[in-house]
Amino acid sequence: MCRVTSGRGLCLYLNYIYMKLVALDAYTSNPGDLSWAGLRALGECIIYDRTAPDMIVERSRDADALFINKVIISREIMEALPKLRYIGILATGFNIVDVAAAHELGIVVTNVPAYSTPSVAQLAIAHMLNIACQIQHYTDIVRDGTWCRNPDFSFRDTRIFEYAGKRMGIVGLGNIGSAVARIALAMDMSVMAYTSKPQEVLPQGIEKAESLDQLMQVCDVISLHCPLNDDTRGMIDRRRLKMMKPTAILINTSRGPLVVDQDLADALNAGELYAAGLDVMGVEPPPADNPLLAARNCFFTPHIGWTTTEARARLMDEIVKNYRAFLDGHPVNVVS
Repeated sequence: MCRVTSGRGLCLYLNYIYMKLVALDAYTSNPGDLSWAGLRALGECIIYDRTAPDMIVERSRDADALFINKVIISREIMEALPKLRYIGILATGFNIVDVAAAHELGIVVTNVPAYSTPSVAQLAIAHMLNIACQIQHYTDIVRDGTWCRNPDFSFRDTRIFEYAGKRMGIVGLGNIGSAVARIALAMDMSVMAYTSKPQEVLPQGIEKAESLDQLMQVCDVISLHCPLNDDTRGMIDRRRLKMMKPTAILINTSRGPLVVDQDLADALNAGELYAAGLDVMGVEPPPADNPLLAARNCFFTPHIGWTTTEARARLMDEIVKNYRAFLDGHPVNVVS
């Protein structure tokens, strides 16, 4: 922390000293490989790896600022914390906070947009390539001796295919959706996007879908990159899954509840689409009886798209910048 001797700088310095900052679920963002020094320089900083719902108010009672990733902050919680003036979300999505209530109570809520764009786009494409090439499957059968025992120099027991010439459907053309679209174009795919943006502002090579139903019907791969809200929750349901080609693939690296888990499991098992690659699920971690865990051609990663070292380092830097801007009286990345 820099030292100042007079004027507004002294007030800000004193504010830093007396601010109490509480991070309620810090482990996933920083399990110990990154530093909290940036936040610790801005006040008394208490870091909890995880916080159960019934411990939120007790741990936050004297906090001026909360930092959260997936802890849910309701109106009732905010009303029980009279000192609270700031909530910093260590993520892009902000549906975990009752933002309307925060505004009414004079609490500033910020998020961190775009920090994970390259990482999540990379994982979406990785799921596509895994489904096409089945790298882990073939690694396993080479190691178990299947190739050694094969009479031919080449062995395959799954469908292997290429994406060049196929149509990529992007649902939500924000930072991540746009990054995935650029990669798909580089793979010689055509790209269709379901987006509120008009056709004339879309990047060259991207066609605007007339409707989500149209995109579901005509695309070979559909990748979800939209926020979770009342309009998008459950948008990929039984009716829309039945529209897909039986050779089509669904990728979800966005939000689990965009998809109805049971409906997707049923559609996969019925052969109504070929495969799904999921980094997110309706409930996380999923219960052992989630039907997708036993579904045909369903491939998983455990919500890791945002967790590359590079993305989390950007996240840690940005939460400090957000909070400094708030303290300076000019908050940035305020959600509404």
